Amino acid sequence: MASKEEENGTSKPISLYDSALPTEPLLFKPSTSSTYPSPSIEEPAQPDPSEPDPTQFLQISFNYGPRPFKDLPFLILFLLLVVCTFAFGIFSIFHRNDNYSNVSSFSYDFNSTSCVQDTSSLSNSNWVFGSSFLSLSSSSFLTSLVWTLVITLILSAPISFLLLLLLKHYTKQIVYALIPFFIIVPIFFDIYWFVACTLSSSCNDAFPLVYRILVLVFILLIVGIIVWIIVANWHRIELTVRIIGVASNALSKNLGLFLVIPLLTVGLVVYYAPIVVFLVFARFNGKIVAKESNGEYTCVWKQDSWVPAYYTLAILTMLWSLTTMVEAQVYVISGTVAQWYFSKDDKKPKRSIRSSLRNTFGPSSGTVCLSGLLICAVRLVRAAVDSVRQEDAPGIVNIVLRCCVNALLSGIEFVNKFTINFAAITGEAYCTSARMTYELLRRNLLSAVFVETVSTRILAGVIFVISAVYAIVVCAILNGVSDLGVNAYIVAVLAWVLLLIVLGFFVHVLDNVIETVYICYAIDRDRGEVYKQDVHEVYVHLPISRNSRSSYPSRTLGV
Repeated sequence: MASKEEENGTSKPISLYDSALPTEPLLFKPSTSSTYPSPSIEEPAQPDPSEPDPTQFLQISFNYGPRPFKDLPFLILFLLLVVCTFAFGIFSIFHRNDNYSNVSSFSYDFNSTSCVQDTSSLSNSNWVFGSSFLSLSSSSFLTSLVWTLVITLILSAPISFLLLLLLKHYTKQIVYALIPFFIIVPIFFDIYWFVACTLSSSCNDAFPLVYRILVLVFILLIVGIIVWIIVANWHRIELTVRIIGVASNALSKNLGLFLVIPLLTVGLVVYYAPIVVFLVFARFNGKIVAKESNGEYTCVWKQDSWVPAYYTLAILTMLWSLTTMVEAQVYVISGTVAQWYFSKDDKKPKRSIRSSLRNTFGPSSGTVCLSGLLICAVRLVRAAVDSVRQEDAPGIVNIVLRCCVNALLSGIEFVNKFTINFAAITGEAYCTSARMTYELLRRNLLSAVFVETVSTRILAGVIFVISAVYAIVVCAILNGVSDLGVNAYIVAVLAWVLLLIVLGFFVHVLDNVIETVYICYAIDRDRGEVYKQDVHEVYVHLPISRNSRSSYPSRTLGV
């Protein structure tokens, strides 16, 4: 048994119930144990048949061995949609009608009672477009924009790495230093825009004083909401700082994720490229027909009847592929971080990312496809509900239906929250992982809804401030070395958006690390073991689930 642990890179964890330890156990306080007397020997407690068997959770740990394939029907369905999309797309290329772009050159011929092409009316639009594009590409604005975005993309990697190191070693200083800028930066941009627009004659004419004041007040109201959120959650800032520090340390031990996750995104873009080409060529499938209106005949384009259905198929396939790739990235992150968590403190697991990738696109590919399908369905239904809400459909029935749909969608998101993290650790099927995750957290009085939402908001504020400072520097440099004028602000805004997207990806990865460590901590707590002492010292302060407190009173000791 010991040799197997050494082979997997794991060590025997500290037991929470080892009497030989010199300190008090982490999750239990002897001073309060008397408040929960154990049942008498004469009248042993009878297990509730409705409750799950507690012994089924004793063996939950990372599954290093070969994993069986799970949720295969959903993988087959996904592959079937992909094959159909590519098959009909290839057909659309070879079945296209090249006269689609020359509809205006066709006229109705009364002799043949059909549309014929007049070659003298062919336009040279392609040459005009090409020459205009060349003239546009030679402009200084486009040159400055391209170079600025390229430099921003190159600098985003060291900025992200530097931010990770700062959050790992100086989390408290970074967070407390940047919190005031969550308020200062929006107010600065708001007042700067108001004054600049007032001094500019063109902006002054385009935006009257009333509209400028409304925008100014609206931004200030948003800043007020931010201040209220910070004040309301101020008592949780210290815990948030420690959670971010733990997650940053875990992510720094698996820096290969910063290479693998972007490569998966690039792979998705490469996979999308032929589908986009297919969608373009699908428009060329049809014929030019004569249309009679008030005794006059005109030539119009008529698409083949299968083209709209193909558009629906391709778009649904792209949406499902997108959510599946997102869930696959979560699976890879969870599997890699979990292997680090259940390994020796100073020894990094070998080929952890490779094994996570193998499990993601191998035995658990059906589970990932099912999770992506659920997320895709939730997004589509929520978008439909929001569109109906914007139409202001009257009636109490519509309001009740919207409330029911939102409740159902929230329930699905609740079930899916930690399911993919648990599946990455154990290799179980989706439904089994959802049930076991819920029971695992409920048994240990841990909330299945809340980990630490403040950490996400704090990280979002941090990357917003960093991106805004970068945009200000870019704007100052452009104004100093070029004569772009107002266009310098446009370039700076686009650079800010690009850096914000890259750092947002960093926050997304860090959020998944936080949730994975939370599940690993729950497994540790359920088994009465401690693989990472520093993690337990932080996550033990998270709020417990009040709904399950009465069911397992003895587990509340020391929490």
